[in-house]
Amino acid sequence: MAKSIMIQGTMSNVGKSFLTAALCRIFRQDGYACVPFKSQNMALNSYITRDGSEIGRAQAMQAEAAGIEPSPLMNPILLKPTTDIGSQVILNGRPVGNMSAREYFRRKKEFVPDIMKAYSELSAQNDIIVIEGAGSPVELNLKQDDIVNMGMAKLVKSPVLLVGDIDRGGIFAQLIGTLNLLEPDERDLVKGIVVNKFRGDKTLFNSGVDILRQRGNKSVLGVVPYIHCDIEDEDSLSHKLENNSDGIIDIAVIKLPRISNFTDFDVFSQYDGVNVRYVTKYTKLEKADMIIIPGTKSTISDMKWLRESGIEAMIKKRADRGIPIFAICGGYQMLGRKISDPLETENGGSIDGMNLLECTTVFSGEKKQSQIKGKFLDTEGFFSCLSGAEFSGYEIHMGITENNGKKLTDCGGSYNGNVYGCYIHGIFDSSDVSERIVRRLFEAKGIDYMGGNKDRHEYKEKQFDILADNVRNNINMDLLYRIIKNGVK
Repeated sequence: MAKSIMIQGTMSNVGKSFLTAALCRIFRQDGYACVPFKSQNMALNSYITRDGSEIGRAQAMQAEAAGIEPSPLMNPILLKPTTDIGSQVILNGRPVGNMSAREYFRRKKEFVPDIMKAYSELSAQNDIIVIEGAGSPVELNLKQDDIVNMGMAKLVKSPVLLVGDIDRGGIFAQLIGTLNLLEPDERDLVKGIVVNKFRGDKTLFNSGVDILRQRGNKSVLGVVPYIHCDIEDEDSLSHKLENNSDGIIDIAVIKLPRISNFTDFDVFSQYDGVNVRYVTKYTKLEKADMIIIPGTKSTISDMKWLRESGIEAMIKKRADRGIPIFAICGGYQMLGRKISDPLETENGGSIDGMNLLECTTVFSGEKKQSQIKGKFLDTEGFFSCLSGAEFSGYEIHMGITENNGKKLTDCGGSYNGNVYGCYIHGIFDSSDVSERIVRRLFEAKGIDYMGGNKDRHEYKEKQFDILADNVRNNINMDLLYRIIKNGVK
């Protein structure tokens, strides 16, 4: 049976997902069979495994760091928010329906057998399981029947590392305050503290380490610097969504209120001279060389937002001037004539789309979840260069789209002049596809592109190694291995 270590944080976005990925990479480098695990994840970024199961994108990323195939066992519960008070519940990779927050909290203990079954299977197959918590373990109003933080640690008797984010300030209040709010038996599970995202000279924090050790009565495993590496982020708290830098080529992604799978566009940031921005105002589209409309978990409500914000009008204006528009999943649905949700799969109702593609979409009760491989057909317009390019990716959607226009790929999708749309997440990850797009955008500005092809897999492997090296060099690995070996009594 596997040993385990659990990463809990003082709050959301302290770096739990990245540290989990780093440890998965380190343990793999050290010769261990290692696997990530998160009992319950709430995120709009998701991934489809080989068997068609849907899990959190972060767990898929962590599996890549561990050098293994993503599996639904790694994330038995995924909550995908559909409104401010409700989510679609994904259990063991399959949707079981929409639930209000109140209903889910009332029922979540019912899912403990599913969590333990998944964990037990992983435990039988691996040496080390790196468990990721969620948010903070001391949200006192939510602690009852917890299944993702201390509740999970107790279920599997896992030692815990508590992580704080010094970049956000208040590191002593974060870490010592969290420890003080834990129950005595929970505090006993915490075997060490990690200070994350430190900028500058670490020796200036030596006295801080002493304070944490004395006041917290816990070992401080290390102070991890703010690591500059390009790894897919967990959710919409991502710093990438705040990027406002300039580039030779400017790609503007619409930051929809319920944006999902924004990691689809990370690949473009690999290319020198290309800048990817996420925008919420129509004025920010005026200088864009390409506009991308991403996926969303609430297509109709986000279409209303596009219309009311003036962004729809600006997209149409830019399309009329020949700027390429590319949309994925929910964005693809928005480019069509009409979107209808008669079964209230999301929130019900219907709305006219942008009428830029000859498509209509009707939501059904069945969710399509599949990995996919294909190629672009003979394509005209701005991106005629994509003709014949091969890709792989995955589809996650409830809508069925009828396309009466020109077919974009042998897996579906549509295009009309310089406007393109399809359901395939990850379609740009193919180095052939992304390089052709980047080259064409440079050519449109009268600039020769000299960068060449970028292998996405090779690039990501290097980023995982950067992450792992920085974590390994800044925490006490000998102590960490002792904690894992000794477990909890």
